Amino acid sequence: MCEIFGITADRKVHANELLREFFSHSCEHRDGWGLAVFDAGYPEVEKEPVTAEKSAYLMARLEESIDAAHMAAHIRRATSGVQEYDNTHPFVKRDSSGRMWTLVHNGHIFEGPMLRKYLSEQRGSTDSERILCYIVDEIDRLSAADTAGEDARIVLVDQLCRELSPENKLNFILFDGELMYVHTNEPGGVHVRSCSGSKVFSTKPLTADGWEELPINRLHVYKDAEEIYTGDPHESTYVADRAKEQELYINYSML
Repeated sequence: MCEIFGITADRKVHANELLREFFSHSCEHRDGWGLAVFDAGYPEVEKEPVTAEKSAYLMARLEESIDAAHMAAHIRRATSGVQEYDNTHPFVKRDSSGRMWTLVHNGHIFEGPMLRKYLSEQRGSTDSERILCYIVDEIDRLSAADTAGEDARIVLVDQLCRELSPENKLNFILFDGELMYVHTNEPGGVHVRSCSGSKVFSTKPLTADGWEELPINRLHVYKDAEEIYTGDPHESTYVADRAKEQELYINYSML
């Protein structure tokens, strides 16, 4: 599968060492890398459909200082969609109000009829991109009713997590320019390290200590590292099904 990484903080955090360790995992996740930094007021996205450790651009980028209060990163092991730029995370989509939404996802969607309409609309062919398209469409519905404030956005994303989690693997970090939403329904799917004024999220711990598993089956929402919302738990824990995973690979190999 993939691995995801994120930071939310109340000040800029120097992230080079964490990112080097994160991207070093690309030997098992060879199909692309991406990094989004948000402190300019919009997502500055850099990504390539190549193995992170083989990217001359990324190696040079990591020699520069990378300091930000909010960022997300991804290394991809493809389960749907070929190895190309449009299938490489992070995915970014603007809602009707101009707000930019950015998603990194580790998982797969087996059951999701609400996402099928986006097969003909998305730029790439991943289920992850379709998740973001669906979220933004639902946010636009709220905006049309003038009800897309902070609380309404949180409630909506929580509802969509509950809708998409059954039978699916839904580990993601989502950022809307103000709030960072984190969800996992897989035991050990996301780990978190809390420091003074910052939280770091990663699929796997990136240092020797200080990490704990993020509680599963509930949405966690952060604003500048402060957890401002914890959803009620749902029951849709992901259980690996190798037969269904193989079917997914075969289906997408025929696209």
